[in-house]
Amino acid sequence: MARNPAEAVKLYCQGARNGDAESMYRLGWMYAMGRGVQRDDPVAAYFFAKAAELGHPQSRNLLPRMGTAIADTPDCMRDPRELADAADDFVYTSEAQRRLADLVKRLAIEYGVAPRLALTLARTESGLNPRAVSIKNAQGLMQLIPETAVRFNVRKPLDPEQNVRGGLAYLRWLLAYYRGDVRLVAAAYNAGEGAVNRYRGIPPYPETRAYVKSIMAGYTYETHPFDGSVTEPSPELEKIISRRQRKGS
Repeated sequence: MARNPAEAVKLYCQGARNGDAESMYRLGWMYAMGRGVQRDDPVAAYFFAKAAELGHPQSRNLLPRMGTAIADTPDCMRDPRELADAADDFVYTSEAQRRLADLVKRLAIEYGVAPRLALTLARTESGLNPRAVSIKNAQGLMQLIPETAVRFNVRKPLDPEQNVRGGLAYLRWLLAYYRGDVRLVAAAYNAGEGAVNRYRGIPPYPETRAYVKSIMAGYTYETHPFDGSVTEPSPELEKIISRRQRKGS
């Protein structure tokens, strides 16, 4: 095959993330020599150090030659989900919106929810307007209906922090209930878990289908980690999965 340094870096990164010392060494060499990538001695030292920790002899020999500077964890060694959460490419119309977004992201971590998923949902629900009230009386940043507010102990739904905590508590519950299936979670947040269970999948409501597309456009992973101790899975989940497999979707 023709040499393709960019593809080599990509594949070596995959190997390095999976703990392969030889991949780490080869990445270190490429960065040390500027082959296929811009020369970067601290990044080279990072990979040589990681490989040396795994007993790679050539890396042990080369590491002292790279100087004392060792780069922080390079992007290619970080989980893609972590990078997606770190990237904030949303467009804010005011500093107040940015502060509210920071609140959502900070609390999301506390609740075990990916900040990008939480922020995508908040933006879709209210446009980051803490005073938003829908015709169905859904309120605040996360658009909690009164029943959901009571269910998750939100006494002041127009208080931004209380509202976000209530929405995240519900989101965490839904993630456990649907075992991390983001599309089902999004559909249930919009239409209720009863509707998702009744239709054994995303309900055929135009609003809900558009809502799911909006969430998936902002958070592109179809699955999300979940805490199974929060609740038992939906009694319809196996049927939902089976139905989806039959449809090939």
